[in-house]
Amino acid sequence: MQKIVTLTMNPVVDKDTHVAGIVPNKKLRCASPDYFAGGGGINVSRALQKLGSESLCMYLAGGPTGDHLQQLVSADKIDQKVVHIEGWTRENLSVTDTNTQLQYRFGVPGPHVKKEEWQRILTFLEATLGQDDFLVASGKLPPGVPTDFYVQVSKITDRNKSKLVLDTSGDALIPSMKANIFLMKPNLGELSTIMGVTSISAVDLEPLAKRFMEHYSCEILVVSLGAKGALWGHADELEHIPAPTVHQKSAIGAGDSMVAGMVHSLINGKSLGDAIKYGVACGTAATLHPGTQLCKKEDADQLFGWVMSNTVKKERNNSPN
Repeated sequence: MQKIVTLTMNPVVDKDTHVAGIVPNKKLRCASPDYFAGGGGINVSRALQKLGSESLCMYLAGGPTGDHLQQLVSADKIDQKVVHIEGWTRENLSVTDTNTQLQYRFGVPGPHVKKEEWQRILTFLEATLGQDDFLVASGKLPPGVPTDFYVQVSKITDRNKSKLVLDTSGDALIPSMKANIFLMKPNLGELSTIMGVTSISAVDLEPLAKRFMEHYSCEILVVSLGAKGALWGHADELEHIPAPTVHQKSAIGAGDSMVAGMVHSLINGKSLGDAIKYGVACGTAATLHPGTQLCKKEDADQLFGWVMSNTVKKERNNSPN
């Protein structure tokens, strides 16, 4: 039976609070915070659980904050595999100014990870992944992990005939392009870095997506466009999927919810096009709620109907550049 494994190399405890007015040089009396298990793969597992799919959530954790993270994942009733490390798991903070409804997000680097610690991940993946399983590797790499780590991971998914879904950024982005990828979800900034351009206009997007598909070993490309939806490419198809306009309360975890929606749909036998449309619906649904609450199934299902009704399919042009 197919299974989903999520991998988070740089997890985080997300602390969310609000205050009436953010001003400098003054002690601000914030509300009691809410805590969420965070980091790319963990967020994908949390969103999958909300959508009705089970996953094995694998991540590195250390110190008291690592213990707290493990408790938070347990509270979400998600199956987990924790690789313990010496360094302390990081903690991020998001604060919403209730006077302006603006959200301020403060992130810190992750702990240094030793070679023997990150190598345990590879050993576990080798023993765990099977044919047609999905491995969702999401998030940046922490200090100490080599930038080609996801290439090493892809060799395992190749040997085990599993499917690598990759959503990364930072120093690992360019080296990861040597991996054999089933589905990759860059945003516009990440795609521009990969393709060596400073920015991407609406006119440039489709030709660049086409070039990406021709140059890299990636079966499915999904470029997330935020409030404008997504552009995806596969074989001879290129399709823009619009996102419904909603009142956004938080963008945290929207991309991870999008990935969860796509994988949830694919493992349940949906077509590729419908899976990506559902991913856009899930990403949009995540923005309806404050903090790191991610998508809710009832919201995603309702938004999916809008996405289905407003998507226009377009075939790829296979002529050379």
